Amino acid sequence: MATKGLLMVHTGHGKGKTTAALGLAFRALGHRLPVCIIQFIKGTWKYGELTAAERFGDLLEFHVAGKGFIWKSKDPASDRQAAREGWELARSRIAAGKHHLIILDEFTYALKYGMVDEEEVLAVLRHKPEALHVLITGRDAPPALIELADLVTEMRAVKHPLKAGIKAQKGIEF
Repeated sequence: MATKGLLMVHTGHGKGKTTAALGLAFRALGHRLPVCIIQFIKGTWKYGELTAAERFGDLLEFHVAGKGFIWKSKDPASDRQAAREGWELARSRIAAGKHHLIILDEFTYALKYGMVDEEEVLAVLRHKPEALHVLITGRDAPPALIELADLVTEMRAVKHPLKAGIKAQKGIEF
């Protein structure tokens, strides 16, 4: 069987897209394969991924390109600029071809809200280095991205503790 770098998408309205992506990163890191993670929404608040990332040294490149939840933003122009800068960083890392896996976490929001040009993103992904794996996460993945992808997983919300009044918890949601 042939092997090739895959374009993967984790989408849907259920919890677990980023968590699954981090699990894939952890798997690659366990094989000492270099990983780059660029998070587009998470913002500046402290969450467990950032602390864990420090433990992998040069094997894991971790960037926070977003400024928080864009649907709550008071400065959309700044959010658009952050998304464009994050995309430029992603483009450069994709072109460099030095990573085994690049994760663009919550990147579908940048596409959905028109913060980056979808056609440009698709063109870059079509011409990524052959061996590079790219994983994009976030709700509402555009149909063209789903069509281009080699693997698409949709997370479906069946039950969530927030509906029962249970707040997000350290070590589970962040």
